[in-house]
Amino acid sequence: MGRILKIGSSVGKREVSSTKLVCHMTNWAQYRPSTGKFMSHNIDPFLCTHVIYSLATINNFHQITPTEWNDEQQYKSLNNLKNVNPALRTLLSVGGTVNGFSPFIAIVASPESRIAFIRSTISFLRTHNFDGVNLDWQFPGQNGSPATDKRRFTEFVMEMDKAFVNEARDTRQTQLLLTANVASLVPTVDSSYEVRNISDHLDFMNVMTYDFHGHWEAETGHNSPLYRSSVDSGSQFNNNINSSITHWLALGANPGKLLLGFPTYGRTYHLSSSTNGLGAPADGPAGTGPYTRTAGFWSYYEVCTFTNSADVEWIAEQEVPYATQSNAWVGYDDKRSFSAKVEWMNRFSLGGAHVWTLDMDDFSGSFCSNGPYPLVNHLRNAMGFAPKPTTTPSPTTTRDPVTSFCAGRPDGLYENVADKTTYFQCFLGNTYLHKCQPGLIYMDSCKCCDWP
Repeated sequence: MGRILKIGSSVGKREVSSTKLVCHMTNWAQYRPSTGKFMSHNIDPFLCTHVIYSLATINNFHQITPTEWNDEQQYKSLNNLKNVNPALRTLLSVGGTVNGFSPFIAIVASPESRIAFIRSTISFLRTHNFDGVNLDWQFPGQNGSPATDKRRFTEFVMEMDKAFVNEARDTRQTQLLLTANVASLVPTVDSSYEVRNISDHLDFMNVMTYDFHGHWEAETGHNSPLYRSSVDSGSQFNNNINSSITHWLALGANPGKLLLGFPTYGRTYHLSSSTNGLGAPADGPAGTGPYTRTAGFWSYYEVCTFTNSADVEWIAEQEVPYATQSNAWVGYDDKRSFSAKVEWMNRFSLGGAHVWTLDMDDFSGSFCSNGPYPLVNHLRNAMGFAPKPTTTPSPTTTRDPVTSFCAGRPDGLYENVADKTTYFQCFLGNTYLHKCQPGLIYMDSCKCCDWP
C-alpha cells in the first residue's frame, strides 16, 4: 500500500510539489522507420520525474479505451521502469479527437457521463499501475465545443479531484495525480478556462508553449519563441512564451502548477522567395522528415542532421535559432534556447518543465553526436537536478554474469533463461533485473509477463 498524500485543509485543495521535469511519449512513434522507432523500453528511467503516455481515447460508454493494439503491453513496459527508479511517476494522457471532435464534449455534457468517465479512469489507472491522468482536451469552448464547456470543464475537474481524494482515502493508496494539457494562445486561454478555479484542483498544467507559428502562415515564424519579435503584429502579437505565461499568471494561475513546454521538434516552411530570415515569405511546409514523415515539422534528430550543412542563425530578440538551406526553413530549439527558457522559467518560479516529446529528441544518440537524449539531458542539467546514477545493480541477485548481461547488447527487454519469473532490461549498457508478479513468467514473444 502507498501512503495517502496530504491534500491540504479541505477537499480539492492540492499542494504544490517540487520542481518537475515531465516528459511525454507517443504511442504512434513505434511506427517510425528504423532508428526512429520508439517504444516504452527506450525510456531512460532516470531522465524525467514523470512520464506521460500518449494517447488513450474514450468510447461511446464514456470509458477510457486504448488506441493501439499493443498499448497494454507498452503500459507494462513503461510502468516496470518504476522497479528501476521507484521515484518515477507515470501518467496516462486521455483525449485526442474522435471523428474530428473531442470526446470530452460528450463527457462534460451531463453529470451521468462525467461520473461514468471518472469511475472508468480510476479503475483503468489502478489496473495498469499508472500514477495519474493527463486530460488532453484541445480545447473547451473551441473546435465544436460550445462556450458553456468553459464552465463545464471547471465542474468536471472539481468532481474528478474530489473523486481522486475519496478513492485514496477509502483504499489507503497514494492519491492519483490529476493534470491537463492547456492552451498557450491568449484568446484560447480566455475562451476555454476559468483559470483560478482549475488551478486549485489540478496537480499541474502543461502549458503547450509551442506551435506559436507554423507552415499555415504566409511568413516564417518560430515554433516556440521566448519573446515577441519585431515582425509580430495583429493576431500574432502575443504568440510567444513570455506573453502566454504572464497572461496565465495574471488570470490567477498558481505559478507552481504551471509547467513550461519545451519542444523537441521544429516547425518547417517552404520559402517562396530569395528572402530567408524571420518573416520571410513562405507558401507551405518544407519536405517531410524521413522518420517523422509529417508535413510541417521535423524532430530534433532530423533537424540536427539538416543543420550539418544548413546555415544556422540566432534570433536574438526571441532567444531561439533557425536554419535554412535552399528553400527549406526550420525554427527549432537547441541547448542554448533551452538554457534561456530555463532561466526565464526560474525567474517566474514556475513548477517545472514538460517536454513534447521524448521520441523526437535524439533518444538513441544516433544522429546528433551528443549521446542519447541530448536536449532533455541538457534541460535536466540546466534545471539543476542531481546527476543520474550511471548504473543500478540487480535487485535480486549479485552474480557477476547478471550485472554484465547487457554489455554490448542493444537497449530492450530480454529473457533470463536461468529464471523465467524474471527478465532483463538493458539500457545504455546497464543491466536491470525485473521480477514478474507472482504466478507469471516472462514471455519474450510479447516482451511482457503472462500466465505460463
